[in-house]
Amino acid sequence: MEKVLVDLGAASYEIFIGENILGGVKNFVTGKALLVTQKNILDLCAEKFSCEVALIPDGETSKSLSEAEKLFTRMIEAGLDRKSVVIALGGGVVGDLAGFAAATFMRGINLIQIPTTLLAQVDSSVGGKTAVNHALGKNLIGAFHQPRAVFIDLKFLEHLPEREIKSGLGEVVKYGIISDEKFFGFLEDNAEKILQRDLKTLAHVVKRSCEIKAAVVAADEREAGLRRILNFGHTLAHAIEEQTAYKKYRHGEAVAVGMMAAAQISCELGKTSAENVRRLENLLRRFDMQTTCAGLDADKLYAVTFRDKKTVGGVVNWVLMKNFGDVEICREVPASVVKKVFGALCQQKFRR
Repeated sequence: MEKVLVDLGAASYEIFIGENILGGVKNFVTGKALLVTQKNILDLCAEKFSCEVALIPDGETSKSLSEAEKLFTRMIEAGLDRKSVVIALGGGVVGDLAGFAAATFMRGINLIQIPTTLLAQVDSSVGGKTAVNHALGKNLIGAFHQPRAVFIDLKFLEHLPEREIKSGLGEVVKYGIISDEKFFGFLEDNAEKILQRDLKTLAHVVKRSCEIKAAVVAADEREAGLRRILNFGHTLAHAIEEQTAYKKYRHGEAVAVGMMAAAQISCELGKTSAENVRRLENLLRRFDMQTTCAGLDADKLYAVTFRDKKTVGGVVNWVLMKNFGDVEICREVPASVVKKVFGALCQQKFRR
C-alpha cells in the first residue's frame, strides 16, 4: 500500500492507495457512521461495511440542494452527531454531495472519502472541495471540508465502464500540463497499458496525480492563488456541461475539450507553441477522447464562462499553458481570441 500525505498542519491527512485496502477504514471511525453511496457500488462491497446506509440516485443531477436536504434528513434519522463520520463511497457526484453534507451538518462532521472512479481517485476526493450544483452553474454552492482520510482501492477500476476510465484520464492529463512534463511523457509512453487497465501502471498514474494535487493544495488550501492552476481546462468544461444539461459529456470529457481550448488560446496569445497544442491533442486522441464540442453554441458557451467560480469582478481568470509543467493565471485575455477558439471548437476545426 502506498501513502500520500496532504500536509495541512492540524488538518493533514493521508491518501492510502492499493488493492483490497478498505479494511483500514474502520480505524478512522470512532462514532456512528453513515455510508453514502449508490446501489450499483454498494452491491460490489456491501459486506465490507456494517453501518447505516444512504443511497443517492445516479447522475450529476443528484448534486443538488434537494438531494442534500434528503441526505440531511437521513443523517438526523440515523442519529449522527458531531463525533460521527460520513463515508463517501463512489465517484465525484457521491463525494461532492456527501462531502457537502458532512461540511454543513452540525457545522461540520468527519468525512472519509472512498473514490471508486478514476476521476474521483485522482481529483475530486482530494483537496477538500465539496459542492452541489445550481441551475445557473456547476459547483456554485459548496464549502472547503478536508476528509480525515482517503482510501483509493485500485480494484474498483476493474469494474468501471470504459468511458469512465477515459473520463478520468482527462484530469490525469491535466496534471502533466500544470506540473510535470515527465509525467506527461509517462502517459504518452504508457497509453496502451493504461487503457488495458494494467494495475501497476494505474497505481503510478493515481499516486503521481495525487502527489501533484496534494502539493498544490498544501500550498494553497482555499484557492487564493496557486490552487487555481488545478482548473486548467475547466472554464470551458463547466460551460459545456451546463449547456448540455450534464447529460452528454462526462466531466473528464468536457475537461479534455476545455484543455484544448485553453491550449489554443495560449497559442493564439503567443504563450505556447503550436507543437505543444498538437502534442496535447495527440495524447487525448490516443486515449480516444473528444477534442472538440461540435454542435454547441459558441456564444452561449462564452456567456456561461462569466458565471464560473474563477470569475472575479466580471473578469475570467484563465489558466493558460506556457509549456508542459508550466502554466500561468491570466486575467487579460481578449474576448475576440476566446470567441475565435470557442467558435472553431464548436465547428470541429481543430480536427487534423
